[in-house]
Parts: sequence; structure tokens; C-alpha cells
Amino acid sequence: MAGYRWLWALLLSLVMLGLGGCQAPAPPPGVVQLTLWHGISPPPNRDVFQELVDTFNQRHPEIRVKALYVGQPDQQIPKILTAVVGDAAPDILWYVPTLTGQLVELQAIQPLEDWLRQLPLAEQLDPALFSTMELEGHLWSVPFATNNAAVFYRPSLFQAAGIEQVPLTWPELRQAAQRLSRDSDGDGRLDQHGMMLSLGKGEWTVFVWLPFVYSAGGWLSRQGQPDLVNDGAIAALQLGQDLVESDSALLSAPERGYEINDFLAGKVAMQVTGPWTLTQMKDAGIDFDVFPFPVAEEPAAVLGGENFFLCQTSPEKTEAAKTFLEYVLSADFQLDWALGTGYLPINRQVRRSETYQAFVAENPTLQVFLDQMDWAQSRPIAPRYPYLSENFGRAIEAALLGQDPRQALQESQRRLELIVGNGQEGS
Repeated sequence: MAGYRWLWALLLSLVMLGLGGCQAPAPPPGVVQLTLWHGISPPPNRDVFQELVDTFNQRHPEIRVKALYVGQPDQQIPKILTAVVGDAAPDILWYVPTLTGQLVELQAIQPLEDWLRQLPLAEQLDPALFSTMELEGHLWSVPFATNNAAVFYRPSLFQAAGIEQVPLTWPELRQAAQRLSRDSDGDGRLDQHGMMLSLGKGEWTVFVWLPFVYSAGGWLSRQGQPDLVNDGAIAALQLGQDLVESDSALLSAPERGYEINDFLAGKVAMQVTGPWTLTQMKDAGIDFDVFPFPVAEEPAAVLGGENFFLCQTSPEKTEAAKTFLEYVLSADFQLDWALGTGYLPINRQVRRSETYQAFVAENPTLQVFLDQMDWAQSRPIAPRYPYLSENFGRAIEAALLGQDPRQALQESQRRLELIVGNGQEGS
């Protein structure tokens, strides 16, 4: 046991060393300081968030929130878990809600339902988001911002390929991707591909591939158990493999499927991403538009965005953190965040406001994401979701690199059964 404590102490020291340059000076007497970890990207969105934090600090001189950027979500897991085990977690943690189960098992976070349900603001939240907050009868987080992904495309490239209508079905997507792949300089190599496909086993890859699974009637788990080998999941991976083998798709660098540089450069005509990239695309001065995920059997999308968790901390900091979280849920915060970043407001009052409706009119691509919220589903919220996600990601990666999709899913299913045994997974 002593050896394990030494190892955790070493890991914790390395984590804190990495964050050491961001430590804040001690607050003045009577001021409660809260540490908040986040991984907001791209940098312009990070700047918007910092401005909103500064506004809160100015309005609440008795509280000081220190927001620290601690890396991209996949990079944060070792830092978060090491800090939790080492009793050095932040007061407020920003992360994808799929981490809820692990944090609950580690007794790292506080339930929030008693506080949240008495807030008038609770009635203004999009009801779909409660599925991202709940586990075992408790609400463990509050939504910070929401979104979903869709397919962005370059209209000029569609026009050059003679494509007059965006693809609405999987066969149409295959056809469009093939027509959009071309060797424009005659050197025998394609310099433009129809679509960028996310490669890797990380959460981003799972996030952008799950809508295809759901659209084909598939799932990741059933009746509390991992269940990757189903017709919908097989069909989704087969779609990706078909696009790769027909030279209609370009694979992203491993675990970098969120980068849109090739889309901006016109090397790919379509890419799955979300409204958080709107500012980046506008600044690049390119033509772009967006369409919903093409349908296999039914429309599908997956709820994105991150939530805030209230970590175990002192009573004084807990009350101060709840004040900050109430600010995050407020119309003022949600409107400024949405206008500054393209994220969808979690607050339905904000969505109906004249200011936000005027913003949507100026940015009509947002309407696609707003419409998809009507059928967007959450990823499973379960203690062992990271194992489920990683192994589904491994199956995606294997299929895109040429392995039979059914076999890839079967191998991942076997690994999961060895890992989780008879443990429960969210459905």
C-alpha cells in the first residue's frame, strides 16, 4: 500500500508542477477563492469564457474564481484522477458528463438536485440535458453549454462537382463523397477528398460516430450491459470503411479528428464538427454551410457540450461555487456565451429571446443544430463508460484501417466482458 501512495504522490507532484505557473496568489481576507479546471477550445472561446469569469468576479467581490486551462479533454483524465486521489482536486471541474460515473465512484463530487430543483432557473433548462446530469437518482452536474455535431460542407466544391442537393441518406452521402474526390492536378494522387473521417479511439471519435450508429438503430449497451455487436453499429462502421476503401474519405491524424485545417484548405469537402467552429471558419474567410447527419433509418444526433461538477470541498467554497454555477445557468451568461462562441444556449428563455433569434438569422447554420436538439441523445452515463467508449473507439479505428467491422466489434466486446464482468453499464 505504501508503494501505491508513493506512486500517487509522485504523479500528483508532476501534475501540480505542470499547473504551477498558473497558481494564483492568496486572496484578500474575506474573499473565497475557487479553482476551476477546464479545457475550453479553440482559444477564442477560452477568451470569451475568461471574460465571463471576470464579469462574475467583478459582480461578486467576495468570491474570486480562478479559471485554469488544463488541456484538451482526453489529456485531462490523468490530471483529474490523480488530483482526486491525491486530495488536490479543483473546487469546480469542467468536463464531458460521461465522466460522471467515475467521479461518483471516487466520491469526488457532490449531488446537486436539492439545490438545483429549488432554483427558478431549473425550469428554463432544456429538458434533454437532464439525461447528461443524472445517475442513480441524483443530479451530479449542471450543463455549461450544449451542442451537437453535423456535417459541414464547402458549397463551392459541391457546385464544382455538379452536386445540387446535400445528401440526406447514406447512399447519397456515399455518392456525394465519391464525386467530390478528385485529382485536380493530374499527378495520379487525390488532392481533394469527399469527406474527412475521424480516426482514433478517443472520445471525440466516439462522439462523431455515434450519430451514425443511432441512425441505423444501433446502440452501445443494452439492459445495463455492453452490447457493441449489433446491426446498427456494424452498419455505421461499414459505412466508414466503404468511404475509405473507395478513396472517398481522408482519415484524420490519430486522435485529431476535431481539427478542421484540411476542410479550411479545401482538401476535404465535408467534415463532421460543431457550431463551436463557426468563428474559426468565418475568420478563415471560406464558404461553408451545414446539413444534418444523413439518415439510415431515423434522424440522429448526440448531445455534446460539457458540464460543471462541484467537487468535494469546504462548506464555504461549496456555497460560493453554487453562486457561480447559478451565474452559468443564467440568461446573461448563456446569451453572451452563445453569441461569442456559437454554442447553443442551455437556457430555453435565451433561445427564444429576440437577441438570440436575430443572431440565428445572421448565422442560419445554427438552425440545423437547434433542430437536431429535438432528437439528440446522450451518451451513456455510467461508472464504466470510459471502458465502453475506448473499446468502441478501438473498433472504429480497426474498421477504418481495414478490419471487418463485425470482427472489430466482437473483439472489443470480448475485451469489455473481461474488464467489466457482470458490472452494470448505462444504456
